[in-house]
Amino acid sequence: MKTPFYDGILASLSTKLRLAPPYIAGFDSGSAMLRATAAYLRGEDFPGMGVQPPAIEPIATLINKLPRQVQEVIYTLGSAGEAIPPDRLKDVNAEVASQWIVNEYPQRQYPAVAIGSASGAIVHLCAAVGIPWLPQTFMIPVLHPEIHPDEPKKAMEWGREKAKPLLAANPDLQLHHMYDPNQDRLSLRGMNYFRVKRLRLGETYKYFLENCLPKGATIFIVECQRTWPTTEVDARHIFQFGALGGATESDFFQGGESVAEYLQHYQSPRRQWNPPTPDGERPEAEWGFEATLRDDIENFARDRGYHIRRIIFQEPEHLSPFVAELYRWWYKQRGIIANRLLVESFILLEPMWTLRTGSVPFWMKFNMQPSLDWIENYLESTDPYDEIYMFLFSHGVDAVGLPSIERWRDVFKRARKHGEFIGVEEDKFPRNFATLIRYYTDLQRVISARYPVPGPLMLEQLDQFIQQTGDRFPVQWESVIS
Repeated sequence: MKTPFYDGILASLSTKLRLAPPYIAGFDSGSAMLRATAAYLRGEDFPGMGVQPPAIEPIATLINKLPRQVQEVIYTLGSAGEAIPPDRLKDVNAEVASQWIVNEYPQRQYPAVAIGSASGAIVHLCAAVGIPWLPQTFMIPVLHPEIHPDEPKKAMEWGREKAKPLLAANPDLQLHHMYDPNQDRLSLRGMNYFRVKRLRLGETYKYFLENCLPKGATIFIVECQRTWPTTEVDARHIFQFGALGGATESDFFQGGESVAEYLQHYQSPRRQWNPPTPDGERPEAEWGFEATLRDDIENFARDRGYHIRRIIFQEPEHLSPFVAELYRWWYKQRGIIANRLLVESFILLEPMWTLRTGSVPFWMKFNMQPSLDWIENYLESTDPYDEIYMFLFSHGVDAVGLPSIERWRDVFKRARKHGEFIGVEEDKFPRNFATLIRYYTDLQRVISARYPVPGPLMLEQLDQFIQQTGDRFPVQWESVIS
């Protein structure tokens, strides 16, 4: 018989098992979306950044009131605080990372598991169907305070040597050294982004699948096919200058007036960047799917009697309209009026409270112009909503391609009754750092509606919706025949 004492020990052990290895970034799409999905499957909500918002909110509010220069220093130090020294890269272990990932989830039987690219829309799809998502990519922040953000060639050469122990110890990983001085300028003052992609499932993922999937279950391979011009540094080592956001590939590699103004604004000695010459198009570091993993998944599934289905899309946000309309359809089947849209931004997402408030989720990858275009395109192509609410991520930089807060507010004009930001101090954007906490706390304050958490949507219902919508969305669903 268990007692409260033993229950407490088991809870403590479970929490310790869910501690991420010290080299994995928490402030990243892959880890945040993993934890949000897993929290929902554990029957929990997802407070901002995994902290306790009521305790942290006053501190975050205070930071919002500080001078800009002080805020930027705090942001840089906070980012660097997650980073590891380069000599610790030899300690990175792909299987240890995978053990943390699978331990986030309840160890039970599931009708399916998704594996592959990160996407906030995937979080909501998995929450609806009640299945885990295993990321292909995770990020290792590495300290390097000595390199100026506008020196990408120096950064690449620095990474060439520093990455060797990491790659030697992890033959199943491919390194994408991502360097974006536009959106990540404050972070790059103290650290570099080493994103690694799994080339093979590895023993831990295989063990989890074998124990949590009955024979005949489905493995969804999530494949964002977005690529970027990159430079091969070494075997399994790629350098990516720039990233998806407001600046275009041309801005990064050829420069222009907007880039020159941006660099002048930040008192850079340069007026355009001088990056390494790209030698090919490869999967984008943060969002793109490395197809080598697909072969290993298919072989594994074939040997064990699992079905394979590929979810294929070009841009990270291309799945968002599909998921939004799926939720709308699902709500109507449940007798809920689907008239409330919740627009999420980057790692500001909340699957539990989306369902508890009867909101339709629409995820945007960031706070840049392409994301604004995408939400406006969706609203033009669907039935109008009575209410529109929006989270808006703040990254602290007046970046190339950043829309003004007034342009973001224009989205609310498309609501028939009411539109409102959640957790945003408009006059502080894009340095509204309290939003990292307040998107969660304010969501519950602003939207008063409450609904019970539903049982999972059946895979047959998902297929019914896919058949009904045909080619309406830029997403392909392909079954792999064994």
